[in-house]
Amino acid sequence: MEHSKGIHHITAIAGNPQKNLDFYTRVMGMRLVKKTVNFDDPSVYHLYYGDEFGRPGSVLTFFPWSHLQQGKPGRGQVVAVSFAVPEGAIEVWGNHLDQQDIDVIEPFTRFGKKVLGLQDPNGLHLELVETAGVNDIEGWSGGALPSEHAIRGFHGATLAEDDYRPTGQLLEEHLGYRKTDEFDDRHLFESGTRLGSAIEIIDQSELDGKPGKGTVHHIAFRAKDEAEQQAIRRRLVEEGYHVTEQKDRRYFKSVYFYESGGVLFEVATEGPGFDRDEPVEQLGETLKLPGWLENRRALIEADLPELKV
Repeated sequence: MEHSKGIHHITAIAGNPQKNLDFYTRVMGMRLVKKTVNFDDPSVYHLYYGDEFGRPGSVLTFFPWSHLQQGKPGRGQVVAVSFAVPEGAIEVWGNHLDQQDIDVIEPFTRFGKKVLGLQDPNGLHLELVETAGVNDIEGWSGGALPSEHAIRGFHGATLAEDDYRPTGQLLEEHLGYRKTDEFDDRHLFESGTRLGSAIEIIDQSELDGKPGKGTVHHIAFRAKDEAEQQAIRRRLVEEGYHVTEQKDRRYFKSVYFYESGGVLFEVATEGPGFDRDEPVEQLGETLKLPGWLENRRALIEADLPELKV
């Protein structure tokens, strides 16, 4: 059986794009690795933040739909996004966030790891998790903190479900995860990869989720290449999942489906990567459009708000 290799990227919904950019680059110290548009709605940006290279397992992306209602995280959604930082970095991050006037949830321990919680400007819940396995992964030196304390990529994500078992079965049978622990209503599944390896599921969540600003749109899992992606897709279709045909997202190829609890899942290829249309040194500096939108560039740029990087 072919398997995913952990989280590829997570896509969320934001409000004001400038506030989103300022927070994730200047406060969270992530790199803007791609400035493009939503290929299905070119009137809105699609902003990608990650490590220096935008490697799979490090990228959080946003659709800044300013006109949308405020969302509410709850059942049927990804309710928290967790970033991996090296051991000993939480105290440094706490001081940094305090200097930025960011309210935090005081550090606590969950599943044996130290966690610091906070929210972004639209209320998306974020966590910084001290993760021993990332100590030797080089951090980006151009961020808000010294590279030795910088975010390395995802630790994982937390889902809220009415019943964790069908989603857990999906993770184990088709996406390369296995259940490793549980505590109260939380169930931990891990893939064994160094980045994006942890999925926590809150069981019997009582809060109904509402899409909108400050919520996650979808979570994507990694496939090594198109062959592995299509093998995963075939198995999912055989199991009765309604999986889309492959979509070309330019920097990776994607298929989408809803898991039984209502969360939109994606399986994305690792390549070709974000340096296919601009060198690594210039990632995120200019608006990049796919070929089929280039003839509309002037109109698209006129409709988009100016972003000061």
